[in-house]
Amino acid sequence: MKSVLLAALLVLTPAAAMAQPALSASDWRTPDPDDVLVIDTSQGRIILEMAPQLAPAHVAQVRTLARQHFYDGLQFFRVINGFMAQTGDPKNDGTGGSELPDLKAEFEFRRGRTDPFVLYERLPAGGDIGVTEVGFYGSMPVRTGPQMQMLASVDGKTGGWGLFCPGVAGMARSQDPDSANSQFFLMRDTYPTLNSQYTAWGRVLSGEDVVLKIKAGPEDDKVPEPRDFMKTVRLLSDIPEKDRPKIQVVDTRSPGFKAMVAAQKAAAGGVLTICDVEIPAKVG
Repeated sequence: MKSVLLAALLVLTPAAAMAQPALSASDWRTPDPDDVLVIDTSQGRIILEMAPQLAPAHVAQVRTLARQHFYDGLQFFRVINGFMAQTGDPKNDGTGGSELPDLKAEFEFRRGRTDPFVLYERLPAGGDIGVTEVGFYGSMPVRTGPQMQMLASVDGKTGGWGLFCPGVAGMARSQDPDSANSQFFLMRDTYPTLNSQYTAWGRVLSGEDVVLKIKAGPEDDKVPEPRDFMKTVRLLSDIPEKDRPKIQVVDTRSPGFKAMVAAQKAAAGGVLTICDVEIPAKVG
């Protein structure tokens, strides 16, 4: 998608807010500052947690580019309502990239028994697999083969892929699967046709309202000038301590999260997809 292609999530929908159970201090976690991007845009601040367990090479490249200040000033040149906001091109037209090598696709990852996967639901898969397991790696929504499949695999693992829910960050590419470089997009809505076709490498913890404010253009066309843009993109670990925002997010492995999801599901009448689950975050 070089040319193809969660606002703090404490701001909940009215139904979810009414159903929100009390959370204890142990229900929250502090993200690794090396895995957090602070993106200050012309519309406000976006805080994104990267997922090196799913896409280690892509996360490493984004880290390098952020430390080079490569992303500073780049525009959101392709933004489609109900889809995504794309940026990261020094040419601001979908044809450019960095001087770093293009990346091999990391559309899928391998899930092991000891990985921090939290099951949300099992869904039919068809074929010989029977079911797939949908759940969370940290704040990332993912879908994988069943745990029992690990018993028959050579590496003791099963395959999985990130789900393109609202707030998920994906790497843009051309028709060549191994052509991702610097361009990325932030999801404004759920878009399942991207699943296992693009590399998912992180998710917005705070500022999804900012993602939705970014100026959009006509469908499949460039955003007209003036465009919104990224003022600065910094790793949290590179921001001086006195200026560093303090970030916490609800731990998807915690009892409080389990109770919170049950309450959200009840408020939604029993039907709640993984993309509809709201994960609170605190930014101070």
